[in-house]
This record gives sequence, structure tokens and C-alpha cells, in this order.
Amino acid sequence: MSEEKKRIRVGSRKSELALIQTNFVIDQLKKFNSDIEFEIVSMTTMGDRVLDKPLPKIGEKSLFTKDLEVALLSGNVDFIVHSLKDLPTVMEIGTTIGAVLKRDDPRDALILRNDYKQFKLDSLPDQSLIGTSSLRRTAQLKRKFPNLKISDVRGNLNTRLKKLDNKVGEGTTTNYAGIILALAGIQRMGWNNRVSQIIESDVMLYAIGQGALAVECRIGDDNILKLLEPLHDYDTVLQVVAERAFLTRLGGGCSAPVGARSFVCLEKREISLDGAVWSLDGSEILQDSKSGLLADKKLIQNHIDQYRNKDGEPPKKCPYKQPRQFVGISPGKISYLDLDTALKLGTELAEELIKKGALEIMNTAKNTIHSTIQT
Repeated sequence: MSEEKKRIRVGSRKSELALIQTNFVIDQLKKFNSDIEFEIVSMTTMGDRVLDKPLPKIGEKSLFTKDLEVALLSGNVDFIVHSLKDLPTVMEIGTTIGAVLKRDDPRDALILRNDYKQFKLDSLPDQSLIGTSSLRRTAQLKRKFPNLKISDVRGNLNTRLKKLDNKVGEGTTTNYAGIILALAGIQRMGWNNRVSQIIESDVMLYAIGQGALAVECRIGDDNILKLLEPLHDYDTVLQVVAERAFLTRLGGGCSAPVGARSFVCLEKREISLDGAVWSLDGSEILQDSKSGLLADKKLIQNHIDQYRNKDGEPPKKCPYKQPRQFVGISPGKISYLDLDTALKLGTELAEELIKKGALEIMNTAKNTIHSTIQT
């Protein structure tokens, strides 16, 4: 973006939730850049267009991002707003996550049909049908609530709620007792009154990056990266770096149920991560947790000081050398020491599960999915 340019084109999916999220990011940027005009360029993605198949049967990567990334790399948009959980851990060549905003509640939520409102997950009648498009949720439901039936449900939030509310013959072919959605999306839509139960993370681990918004831009677009930098949230970035490193080492996408939860405690300078892998039917599970210490603030300052020049200023970045990426995320002003700790934490936790047989569980799941696609 040249200094004269005052209009920035922002890529977004066309769904109501995506546009709400995109406008939220724009509103945050306007607080620092009142002189810039933002224009939203919305489009549908493969994940939006193909609604008659479960997500794993369409393909494993970039279902909700590829079309937008084509526009980004061709220069038709300057950056894209995503739900971070939709972004693959291996980014499209030439792109980076320039900002991760402060995370909203990452837990899942149960939305029940009106005639089931008096129930919770553990009290629903036997064979009650629960809709979800997530293998992660399906596996955990089958493991902890084997009396329930699970069925795939696709579409944006509006569509899925209509499928829940309508009975057979009223625009749907399936009678759902309830559906499970990400709580953050429901809250952003202003539908808190629809939430029947917030599912605690010790009952259902959440998706990698769930609850966080990410802004994707071109690597080397320093003006856009500088524009986005104030939105980069320290705690959230460390959490999602750990989670994405965990998934990256496992080689996961939509091929197996993988879940996590993470915490950053600034008082103790500690980051912790729980992670798990399930078989498709939930009968097998490998789960563990791990913690790491973040750098003392004095250590970070000393690390900066030792590279200061003789005038006392930090060195200017070499214009020909791009900053390191941490599972696709630009560091911004966050210390490499802490980012490396988060990266190592996620990788080492995955290694521990791999030693216990995680890859075998994931390969079995992948083979099962591929066999159902072929048939």
C-alpha cells in the first residue's frame, strides 16, 4: 500500500457471521486509522457452495479460504478476515497471518429445539439426534454420550438453526433435538438467548484456534502488516501458536478428530496446553497436557538490549529479510523467546501422543474417510 492510498479492500466470506466479524475488525482498525476507507469484497468459498457432503468428504484443506486467498495473492484484496479455526496450519505460499485478535470464548455451545429446552447433554432422552459437521465434536459426543445419535449438519449458522427449528416436511428431512456450534459465533451474531448449554472444555475440547479472529495478508506487505500490528493480542497469539504447532506435528486437518485447550498465566509467566486425538467413533483416545515457562520480562529486555546499536536504538530490520513465521503467524512485536516456547510446547505435546500411537489412530480415521468417499 503506497502512502497515497487511502482505500483498503478487505476480503470476506458472504455469510452474515463472516461479515459481522469483518466489520468488527474494520471498526478496530478505524480507531487507529480514521483517514482510511475500508471496502469489503465478499465472496463464497468451496465450503459455502458444497453443502450436500460432510466436510471431510469434500477435501481436507482450505475449504473456506482458498477462493479468498486467490483474490489476496492477485491483489484484488489487501487482507482477509477469517475465523482462525478455518485456516490451515500450513499457509498458502506468499501469505501470512498478520494479526490474531483477542480470543473470544473458545468453548462449544449446545442449541436445543424449543421442545427440548428443559434438557442438557447428559439428560437428553435416548436416541436424541444431535447435529454437527465436526469430527472432533462427533467423537467426543460418541465417547461421553453414547445414548445420543449424531448426524451431519451443514450450512452457515442461519441455515443450521433453520434446520434445527423446522420439523420434517417444513424445509428439512431430519428432526434434530439440538445442534452444537462454536459459542463465539453465536455470541457475535447476538443469539445468546439460543444457547441451551455452554459445554465446558473438560467435557469437550475445542478446535484449534476456535474463538479467535485472524487477519491474513501477503508476506512482505509491510504497510498492511504495520496497519494490523495493533490488533495482535499477546495471550491469544501464544495460545494459538501452541495449538497450531500441536496440530501441525500431528499432520492433522479434517482427517481425524483433534482437540485442544490452552491457557496463558502472566503472573506465573506460564503457558499450558491440553491436547487429544480420538478415533472416529470415540472409542479410542490419547490425551495429555504440558506446560512451559515464558521468558522473564527482564530477559526479553536484555535480549533486545544486546542487539542495540551504539546510539541506543534497536536495530532496523533488514529490508530483504522477512520475519520468522510461527505456524503461519507473523510475530509482530511479540518476543521470539515466548513464541518459540509456545511452538516447542505444541510440538512436544504432539510428539508425546505420537509415541503412544496417535498417528495410527489418525491414519485409521483417514483411511475410513477415504473409503467412504470412494463408495
